[in-house]
Amino acid sequence: MTDRGWPWPVGAATGIGSLPGTDIAEAQRIVLGEFPALPHLPELPARGPGADLIGRTAGLLVELPVELYAARWRVAPRPGKDLRRARDLMERDLDQLAEQAEEYAGTVKVQAGGPVTLAASLELPIGGRMLRDLGAVRDLAGSLAEGLRGHVEAVARRMPRAGVLLQLDEPSLPAVLAGRVPTESGLGTYRAMESEVAAGLLRDVIESAGVPTVVHCCAVDVPLELIRSAGAVGVALDLSRVTDLDPLGEALDAGLGLVAGAAPTSPPTGGAPTSAQVADRVRGLWDRLGFPRGQLAEQVVVTPACGLAGATPAYARAVLAACRDAGRRLAEV
Repeated sequence: MTDRGWPWPVGAATGIGSLPGTDIAEAQRIVLGEFPALPHLPELPARGPGADLIGRTAGLLVELPVELYAARWRVAPRPGKDLRRARDLMERDLDQLAEQAEEYAGTVKVQAGGPVTLAASLELPIGGRMLRDLGAVRDLAGSLAEGLRGHVEAVARRMPRAGVLLQLDEPSLPAVLAGRVPTESGLGTYRAMESEVAAGLLRDVIESAGVPTVVHCCAVDVPLELIRSAGAVGVALDLSRVTDLDPLGEALDAGLGLVAGAAPTSPPTGGAPTSAQVADRVRGLWDRLGFPRGQLAEQVVVTPACGLAGATPAYARAVLAACRDAGRRLAEV
């Protein structure tokens, strides 16, 4: 295993992004209270269009306006009310973060959709996903890269003593690589994207952002080597979907950090998991991989399996607390 460091404190835990509810001030208080060592900017999709993953990220694009059409986001000829709403929500969220954590001096995590998932979700003005036009995809990635650079700078201005960790959400990455994204008619699929192209898009965005970046993907077939080669410092995944340990072990041995989704996003039988159960799940995976326990708390961050937007507020709070305490347990080993 390499001796590189990772951009989070030992025994860290954090959230993936989304939480239930519509009150950003309350959500930020919860996050700062539960994750004092690695808070994240909470996302509240229940607020409606512009607070969802695609709309929220599209609001960051530079010189590429978007709009809602038939409940889907598409490229627009000019900025309009949908784009203004997405940007206003983000500004409100950043202002609230600054108000509550202006003097925070650790690392704060912010999330955005990645270029491949955005290309598989945004539609062209003439119809069809941007994925159908590689030239449009490259323009989209360039716009996103510039927008994320400005977003990171906006966070840094509001929290001058903090460091920023970026999370790129790429739930569609495996489907795009495998050619499984359906066309609008449902009768076909878009052509598979070559791994080198996807890695290049991710790399450009990561390099432009200029801060350590993790890539989050909750699919079964997460392309770990692609993510590592694109320059990510870590991968965030759902441990329950890890079926082949060899690729994960190779990626971790090469120095990739692990943001381990170890707590279910909906209540299992018996209620919310305890911190001991969450810690045991992470520790068990680490032991099966054959790595020394002394490295575990440095290389791994504990999180819920995915976002918690669909959970009840009580369950979400319990899961965040369990992850926080699990991280502390792992640091004691």
